[in-house]
Amino acid sequence: MKTKDDNLIRFISISESHKAFGLPAPQHPLVSLIHFNENNPFNTKMAPIYDVVNFYKITFITKNSGRLKYGQDYYDFDEGSMLFLAPNQLVGSTDYNSKTYCYILLIHPDFLLGHPLAKKIRQYGYFSYSSNEALHLSAKEREVILSIYKIMEQELNNGVDEFSQEVIIAQIELMLSYVNRFYKRQFITRKAVNSDLLQKTENIIDEYLNQQSLKLGLPTVKYIADQINISPGYLSDMLRSLIGKSALQYIHEKLIDKAKERLTTTELSVSQIAYELGFEHSQSFSKLFKTKTNQSPMEFRKSFN
Repeated sequence: MKTKDDNLIRFISISESHKAFGLPAPQHPLVSLIHFNENNPFNTKMAPIYDVVNFYKITFITKNSGRLKYGQDYYDFDEGSMLFLAPNQLVGSTDYNSKTYCYILLIHPDFLLGHPLAKKIRQYGYFSYSSNEALHLSAKEREVILSIYKIMEQELNNGVDEFSQEVIIAQIELMLSYVNRFYKRQFITRKAVNSDLLQKTENIIDEYLNQQSLKLGLPTVKYIADQINISPGYLSDMLRSLIGKSALQYIHEKLIDKAKERLTTTELSVSQIAYELGFEHSQSFSKLFKTKTNQSPMEFRKSFN
């Protein structure tokens, strides 16, 4: 375990994490499932203020009374909430209280080496979501996730053998597939909230493009996400569920709409319009415009004259 300063602790191994929180050594050096409950309460005094882990961390809250601090803010995590953290991400203290019961699954990337899941797990966007974008499970969904956790718990408690890795990886992959499905459901059931975020996204892009974009450059997904206080990954996945486009595709669509407006209502050259929209090179603008419309900017302008 290496300490950057008094507030930040980096956990290199799962064993170090166990030791820091006063837990017994893990059953397997590369994967661990910790179950905090009435018989094994979370020791809040052992928690660091900030920590970075070199492994995947999946938290499944089975019972919670009151608000839970995660990072620097408090959130109302319900029973059945799930939180996901990828390696090398900074997370603030997780302020569990003695009545917060949860499963914490720790997976070192080396545990997945040689398996398709090693690559596939990096494609799940929810590992980059913010803590206020947790997955909130329905009662039936909680039962599904809990059954998977119990299988992994039993497998680890029974001792490691030549089949343990294969069985546990199969359960992890099954769980992540269910999580992917459940997040899609959450986007739909929270459509009213997400529609409001869509409107805010549109307003931010429009406002951005109405400024002197030449000085600002092209709008980025991170910039827009920061303005509405959500993560870039959550923004993209939300837009895909609502309009079938990623955040970057939506930005490009708005850029093309603005370019069409400038091409048909002004005498500005293609280069001037490109720079006005924030493109560093007019060739990049022309290439994007043709990709999206099957016409060059000049061909589009001529079609309206």
